Amino acid sequence: QVQLVESGGGLVQPGGSLRLSCAASGSIFSINVMGWYRQAPGKQREMVALITSAGRTNYADSVRGRFTISRDNAKNTVYLQMNSLKPEDTAVYYCRFQGRMYDYWGQGTQVTVSS
Repeated sequence: QVQLVESGGGLVQPGGSLRLSCAASGSIFSINVMGWYRQAPGKQREMVALITSAGRTNYADSVRGRFTISRDNAKNTVYLQMNSLKPEDTAVYYCRFQGRMYDYWGQGTQVTVSS
């Protein structure tokens, strides 16, 4: 049974930084796409950043230039470096691993940007 375990969320002031991590426990192979999504209260879940096995990345317009996604294939781990955080970045952040035959989600980690 594969589980995705997220860490790194918390409370930060506007302009601050956080680094989220998501690691897979259990056997998992050929992760095609790793991604981060977020859901704010009363809003739909939205894509934040994606990274393919080849290292290609895609970002939501709202975070491009402030957030950086990276992955460590040897550790089956994906990271999200978040800089210049804004109150509107407040949400529960979820990681997602997609392969040919599977689609796993993490349990979510809260990020709150507030003074």
